[in-house]
Amino acid sequence: MSVAGNKVVNITVRFRLRPDCADLGPPEYASDLAAGADLRAALESPMTLAPGERAVVPTGLTLEIPPGFEAQVRARSGLALKRGITLANGVGTIDADYRGEVGVILVNLGAEPVTLVRGERIAQLVVAPVVRASFERAPGLNDTARGTGGFGSTGTA
Repeated sequence: MSVAGNKVVNITVRFRLRPDCADLGPPEYASDLAAGADLRAALESPMTLAPGERAVVPTGLTLEIPPGFEAQVRARSGLALKRGITLANGVGTIDADYRGEVGVILVNLGAEPVTLVRGERIAQLVVAPVVRASFERAPGLNDTARGTGGFGSTGTA
């Protein structure tokens, strides 16, 4: 799904599930206006992440993303807030030419071990258009009001 102006545009993303994951079904949107579709854990048995531990959690899902699009794997805010589980790589990118199983790199940032179970919603999948840049070497760059001000340079208020 992508947005053009104020209109939601639907696209088709073909998928396959491993034979042992038919019970998990496709990614699903939890509400009519949700931007992300939930990804589920395709675990054979419960997996416990100790504080600070990270692991790739399989989804059993392989995607065929149309050219000109990418799929972004994002954290679920409730999982992060309530259990300290988030993505180790911030946002994962699935390119249109990738045909391997989608794995989600989770990390436990909490103080307690967290156990994940089969079918649990572990991340969100957002499909977005891709814009590719042409990079041009330049002898200088245009000045801005911010200039070279880095982290925190624009204040906190």
